[in-house]
Amino acid sequence: MENPFEIINERLERIENLLENIYSNIGTKETNIITSKIMDIEQLSNYLGLSKSQIYKLTSSHTIPHSKRGKRLYFDKETINSWVLENKIWTQDDIEKQASDYLIKKGKHF
Repeated sequence: MENPFEIINERLERIENLLENIYSNIGTKETNIITSKIMDIEQLSNYLGLSKSQIYKLTSSHTIPHSKRGKRLYFDKETINSWVLENKIWTQDDIEKQASDYLIKKGKHF
């Protein structure tokens, strides 16, 4: 049977190594806050389920909101979410409620 102190030491060494890797990567990688808000074309492709060529077509026709830094394209996640939802298809109930609200507002009751 192994010595329990050796097992504890091995686990502590693994934890220390993991922490060292995490701390060493903080300076070289973008923080989670930035990466969760900004996407590159690969991330956007996965996020929207579109091919890269479709995204390139949307950017070249200025259909999809994007930023360009040199040759790289960047997409703001919140802006993309708004863009995706801006052409909402209204349900029949939504349309009837809007019509009813409009008639009430104009003073014409039915």
